[in-house]
Amino acid sequence: MSRAPHPVDRAAAKQSGEPVGAGMRRSGINRRTLLRWSTYMAGVLALPAMPYGIRIAAAMETQPRLPVLWLSGQGCTGDVESFLRASDPTPSQLVMDKLSLDYAETLMAAAGEAAEARIADTITRYAGQYVVVVEGSIPTAENGMCCCIGGRSFTQILSDAAAGALAVIAVGSCAADGGLAKAAGGVTAAVGVSAALDGTGKKIIRFPGCPINPDNVVAALVQYMTLGAWPETDPTGLPLFAYGARIHANCERLPFLRAGQVVREWGDAGHQAGWCLRYVGCQGPRTNGNCSTVKFNSATSWDVGSGSPCFSCTSDGFWDQLDTAFAWTPPVPAMAGGQ
Repeated sequence: MSRAPHPVDRAAAKQSGEPVGAGMRRSGINRRTLLRWSTYMAGVLALPAMPYGIRIAAAMETQPRLPVLWLSGQGCTGDVESFLRASDPTPSQLVMDKLSLDYAETLMAAAGEAAEARIADTITRYAGQYVVVVEGSIPTAENGMCCCIGGRSFTQILSDAAAGALAVIAVGSCAADGGLAKAAGGVTAAVGVSAALDGTGKKIIRFPGCPINPDNVVAALVQYMTLGAWPETDPTGLPLFAYGARIHANCERLPFLRAGQVVREWGDAGHQAGWCLRYVGCQGPRTNGNCSTVKFNSATSWDVGSGSPCFSCTSDGFWDQLDTAFAWTPPVPAMAGGQ
């Protein structure tokens, strides 16, 4: 990972409207690497590599930085941690160094009044020009007092920040639909971003997952910076490029299912040989996402690829459905069409 810009350097860049590409060059990202990454981003967005790879690269060279407020509610910080463990050139580099990450409690050095002043400054100075990223659920019990920062409830912080934002991006299952805190037994009346901002008319894009794939979120930001429009979503705010298809349809284990080769119990010969996990609880056939194509850890693997079933963590309320994971499901009599 490249050296993070000194705060004075970042402030000067913002004042001058420095393009993202200039920051990339200072971090040692040359044009060839930028073009390779831009082509990859086009693929994540399900856009043709040509001409969109070139258009993305050109936009990175010319577009000014996009101010981002990363707000953390009731969660585990797993999604921002996911950004910190991405591939090179990393989405974390893009978001933290090349965009203008004005506020992120988990990452910033500032604290107390100095940290809170960053939010107020961005909201005022860049009204209508910044993006709010939300990680974690929004607890509404006790007038929001279950989660307070700087003497204010997270509910109020989100409402104030979202009012002047270009869009609000909910990252991770907790922000997308309430997540673990909303599951049975929860006492904080946790909700997702859409419920918390219901009726405001604000553009909300949801990226459920536990954790999210950082490449999907960065791709959405890149599309806005390149084309001036957010990715197309379904009525609930799910981007179609990331959640428009079943995970099962592109799983590397699907050929085994079509051949009738399925794991019967954990650790058996079929499991060791990489056979299909459908009948030991894999939820891929009912889950939408691009995990099997974009993958994680520098696009090297994902849960099913590593021998674990899909938990359907991109589905709303998945925490209350985990009893189906790892559970034996009798095979259907015939697998017509390999389904």
